[in-house]
Amino acid sequence: MALRVPKAELPAELKEKMIEQLGAVPENVEVLWHSPPVAQDNLEFGARIGAWDAVDAALKSFAHMVVAARVGCGWCLDVGYFQAHNQGLDVSKASQVPRWRESEAFTPLERDVMEYAEAMTDTPPTVTDAMYAGLLDRLGPAAMVELTAFVAYVNLATRANVANGVESQGFSAVCEVPLAARPAAARSGPSGAVSPA
Repeated sequence: MALRVPKAELPAELKEKMIEQLGAVPENVEVLWHSPPVAQDNLEFGARIGAWDAVDAALKSFAHMVVAARVGCGWCLDVGYFQAHNQGLDVSKASQVPRWRESEAFTPLERDVMEYAEAMTDTPPTVTDAMYAGLLDRLGPAAMVELTAFVAYVNLATRANVANGVESQGFSAVCEVPLAARPAAARSGPSGAVSPA
């Protein structure tokens, strides 16, 4: 897939800042820059969300990557893995997120957070009272509200990237452990027919 809208030219200062932070200019920012207010608000909101600290950074990283895998956002998986590497998180564990159900690398809490992120991402959402209550018991109200808002934002970002045709840029290539391949899965289409993911 190719970008569905051409890249817009970013201001030089913003371009330099992006290269300093990530080593390259993110294509999703270049696409969004066709509407600078949308791009700037998205960047600011993303930065504010990144500053939230009621939920463990690894749990949020895993939740982000699970949503990206579920939606099919290669760019988000790529950059999520790169950010986990740069934040000093367990990269060997993060590398297993696309196949978390088959992997034995995760704790029960990590698995429940990833299951919750997937359930929020389903259309319609498949979050159950028991699923929510189990996490609420272990995380507490502030962290549960934060996790829910975080997963909702990640859904916005991943779905926008996929719709705009933004793909992986190779950020994760600098990581020592390669990202695991997402297992083949079946999804139900709008007609109810099952098709390969």
